[in-house]
Amino acid sequence: MIRLKKIYKMIRGEPVLRDVSMEVPDASCCCVLGRSGAGKTVLLKITAGLIVPDAGEVSYDGRALKYGILGNNQEIIRGTGFLFQHGALFDGMNVGENVALPLRERNCIPTIELKERVQNILAQVGLPGSVHLRIRELSGGMIKLVALARALITEPRYLFLDEPTGGLDPVSRERVINIVRSFRAEGGTVVAVTHDLDFAQQLADRIYLIREGVVHLAEREVKKEDYE
Repeated sequence: MIRLKKIYKMIRGEPVLRDVSMEVPDASCCCVLGRSGAGKTVLLKITAGLIVPDAGEVSYDGRALKYGILGNNQEIIRGTGFLFQHGALFDGMNVGENVALPLRERNCIPTIELKERVQNILAQVGLPGSVHLRIRELSGGMIKLVALARALITEPRYLFLDEPTGGLDPVSRERVINIVRSFRAEGGTVVAVTHDLDFAQQLADRIYLIREGVVHLAEREVKKEDYE
């Protein structure tokens, strides 16, 4: 269980998140719906331990994240995969090198096995044979899929998705939906922030709405006007 309790965050003197509390049960999919600029990405990064809140607490299975000299987050972060909204791929690396990076940093598997896992995960996201492509050769949708492959390569327990269907064609979008559905069915926990209502309605066990930094649990059928 991931729990956020009374989270506050200011950026450049402006409140981005205000008194945010939410829960994500294990092996579930939680979606946060909101328009651009509503604070979704900041909320996701705080939940994943990538940004420090100004106040409040984030906990995993009852264990609160700590920051600074007392930080204990590395072990938890190792069990996560994060899909950044715009991919955050490294231009100086090819596709295979980008996808392999999380495992290379841990130096935890032999090179031959690493190559096989990279090829398998790229095939899973619909990009077989793309290992040696440069990032500049990719479309926006392909960048999103490569970034998803990188998020999945470590076989994480938690998967964090920032606008996972943005910029995708219908075939790739359906593939992403099926990948997320399978990940959850295998016991993984998903937190996604999105403005894609259909994605949330297909996959989410619970939906939160965010507007001007305030988050609340949707208790009825959601419509776009509820959060845009």
